[in-house]
Amino acid sequence: MREQIAERIRVLHPQLVERRRDFHRHPELAFQEVRTSGIVAEWLQALGLEVRTGVAQTGVVATLRGAKPGPTVALRADMDALPIQDVKNCDYKSTVDGKMHACGHDAHTTMLLGAASVLAGLREELAGNVVFLFQPAEEGPGGAEPMIAEGALEGVDFILGQHMAPTMPAGMIGVCEGPAMAAPDEFKLVIKGVSGHGAYPHISVDAIPLTAQVITALQTIVSRTVDPLQSAVLSIGTINGGYGFNVIADRVELTGTVRTFDGLLREAIPQRMEAIIKGVTAAFGGSYELEYIYRYPPLINDAAACELVRRVGREVLGDDRVIDAPPSMGGEDFAYFLEKVPGCFYWLGCKHPQPVHEGYNLHHAGFDLDEEALFFGTQMLVEGTLAYLKEHRYQPQE
Repeated sequence: MREQIAERIRVLHPQLVERRRDFHRHPELAFQEVRTSGIVAEWLQALGLEVRTGVAQTGVVATLRGAKPGPTVALRADMDALPIQDVKNCDYKSTVDGKMHACGHDAHTTMLLGAASVLAGLREELAGNVVFLFQPAEEGPGGAEPMIAEGALEGVDFILGQHMAPTMPAGMIGVCEGPAMAAPDEFKLVIKGVSGHGAYPHISVDAIPLTAQVITALQTIVSRTVDPLQSAVLSIGTINGGYGFNVIADRVELTGTVRTFDGLLREAIPQRMEAIIKGVTAAFGGSYELEYIYRYPPLINDAAACELVRRVGREVLGDDRVIDAPPSMGGEDFAYFLEKVPGCFYWLGCKHPQPVHEGYNLHHAGFDLDEEALFFGTQMLVEGTLAYLKEHRYQPQE
């Protein structure tokens, strides 16, 4: 059976490459995945699946019902692109200015279509069901939670997801048990002073040096108030302020992110931020506004699910092609699915043999991948599904 599945995917592979390149040429941002979801729905309908469209605006949910009773496995792919200009020079470069698939979601979608094709061909042998989740807006504001609210996980017993990893070669996977990805919270901060002429700083409150003091002080939260054995990140992403070379600014706007795994630390950091910002701004005669936004929860992989993925990976890819991946400070709204049902979200190697930049990674303007990864990713989704259904088949009543 395994050899037959591999052969079926190998035959399908050129079509998957073509489909992924088409998605790459036509990226769509969060909740705008109209073209992408239309292609997905058409593909799934042609396979004879039960297809729901318009889930969480642009999401697609399809169900494959096996010929025999059994549990239900969900497989998820995200479809959205990023607001980044594609700088590659290839025939499948993005055709949309300022938008590109820089995180591999085009490949995620393609591999799930491939898995649906293969599993649909095994319908008569399946003891259970498979739900295919094509999710919008993973990059924000998040499509997983509204999909769940609209019933995408009803009846699901187990879930798998995968993400491209350009730091590993194609044919490898990385699995992290337990806390695997951080909570990617966001903050918006306004530092307020008193404007004036650049020649008379003594009768103004300059928001720019005040902001510099605040930024420096905020860095002490992680370096001096967080246990060194815990993980946390506080990063300033944008700074905007000032009017002209001879004007003292009365306002500077900042945005940033805080990343944590621990729930208590996640709650404590915004309190520490507020205390620091309040003290520094007051000392210099300024004021502030702070908005702290809790985003996705930490992604926690189920131990048994991770063991299943490792075992399938060793059997399909080889013993030396499965590694224990370290936790990542990146965030993923797949975490919402894992709060509802056990599952595993793992890394899939896709390092391009000739990258545009040796240090490139996800969200790089030249992001590309080794398209052989489409074969291995499809194979892992299919074999992982079959392994779970086999190990959790229903026992007949005596």
